[in-house]
Amino acid sequence: MLSLYTNITTRLHTNEKGATAVEYGIMVGLIAVVIIVAVSLLGGTLNLMFEEVQCRVSGGAWTATAATATAAASGSCAP
Repeated sequence: MLSLYTNITTRLHTNEKGATAVEYGIMVGLIAVVIIVAVSLLGGTLNLMFEEVQCRVSGGAWTATAATATAAASGSCAP
Protein backbone atom coordinates (compact mmCIF):
# COMPACT_ATOMS: atom_id res chain seq x y z
CA MET A 1 0.00 0.00 0.00
CA LEU A 2 2.87 2.34 0.81
CA SER A 3 4.49 1.71 -2.57
CA LEU A 4 1.20 2.60 -4.33
CA TYR A 5 1.00 5.89 -2.42
CA THR A 6 4.65 6.67 -3.21
CA ASN A 7 4.12 5.87 -6.89
CA ILE A 8 1.06 8.15 -7.13
CA THR A 9 2.76 11.06 -5.36
CA THR A 10 5.82 10.70 -7.61
CA ARG A 11 3.63 10.88 -10.73
CA LEU A 12 1.77 13.93 -9.47
CA HIS A 13 4.97 15.82 -8.67
CA THR A 14 6.54 15.16 -12.09
CA ASN A 15 3.52 16.64 -13.94
CA GLU A 16 3.89 20.09 -12.33
CA LYS A 17 6.41 21.24 -14.94
CA GLY A 18 3.92 20.79 -17.76
CA ALA A 19 1.27 22.78 -15.96
CA THR A 20 3.75 25.57 -15.32
CA ALA A 21 4.67 25.73 -19.01
CA VAL A 22 0.99 26.00 -19.93
CA GLU A 23 0.50 28.80 -17.41
CA TYR A 24 3.47 30.71 -18.80
CA GLY A 25 2.11 30.25 -22.30
CA ILE A 26 -1.25 31.69 -21.27
CA MET A 27 0.45 34.66 -19.58
CA VAL A 28 2.55 35.39 -22.67
CA GLY A 29 -0.57 35.22 -24.84
CA LEU A 30 -2.46 37.65 -22.59
CA ILE A 31 0.47 40.06 -22.49
CA ALA A 32 0.63 39.98 -26.30
CA VAL A 33 -3.09 40.79 -26.52
CA VAL A 34 -2.69 43.74 -24.13
CA ILE A 35 0.24 45.10 -26.15
CA ILE A 36 -1.67 44.79 -29.43
CA VAL A 37 -4.71 46.58 -27.98
CA ALA A 38 -2.58 49.36 -26.47
CA VAL A 39 -0.68 49.97 -29.70
CA SER A 40 -3.86 50.01 -31.78
CA LEU A 41 -5.57 52.46 -29.41
CA LEU A 42 -2.58 54.77 -28.94
CA GLY A 43 -1.07 54.46 -32.42
CA GLY A 44 -2.66 57.60 -33.85
CA THR A 45 -1.83 59.68 -30.80
CA LEU A 46 1.78 58.54 -30.83
CA ASN A 47 2.09 59.28 -34.55
CA LEU A 48 0.78 62.81 -33.97
CA MET A 49 3.22 63.33 -31.10
CA PHE A 50 6.19 62.22 -33.24
CA GLU A 51 5.11 64.54 -36.06
CA GLU A 52 5.03 67.43 -33.58
CA VAL A 53 8.49 66.58 -32.24
CA GLN A 54 9.87 66.33 -35.79
CA CYS A 55 8.42 69.74 -36.61
CA ARG A 56 9.84 71.40 -33.52
CA VAL A 57 13.28 69.82 -33.94
CA SER A 58 13.46 71.10 -37.52
CA GLY A 59 12.64 74.62 -36.26
CA GLY A 60 9.02 74.82 -37.32
CA ALA A 61 5.94 75.96 -35.47
CA TRP A 62 3.39 73.26 -34.71
CA THR A 63 -0.29 74.12 -34.97
CA ALA A 64 -2.66 71.49 -33.62
CA THR A 65 -6.23 71.08 -34.76
CA ALA A 66 -8.84 69.64 -32.44
CA ALA A 67 -10.48 66.30 -32.93
CA THR A 68 -14.04 66.22 -34.17
CA ALA A 69 -16.64 63.48 -34.16
CA THR A 70 -15.68 62.41 -37.67
CA ALA A 71 -11.94 63.15 -37.75
CA ALA A 72 -9.08 62.56 -35.38
CA ALA A 73 -6.84 65.29 -34.05
CA SER A 74 -4.16 66.47 -36.44
CA GLY A 75 -1.76 69.32 -36.88
CA SER A 76 0.39 71.19 -39.32
CA CYS A 77 3.97 72.38 -39.33
CA ALA A 78 4.87 75.87 -40.54
CA PRO A 79 8.57 76.50 -41.18
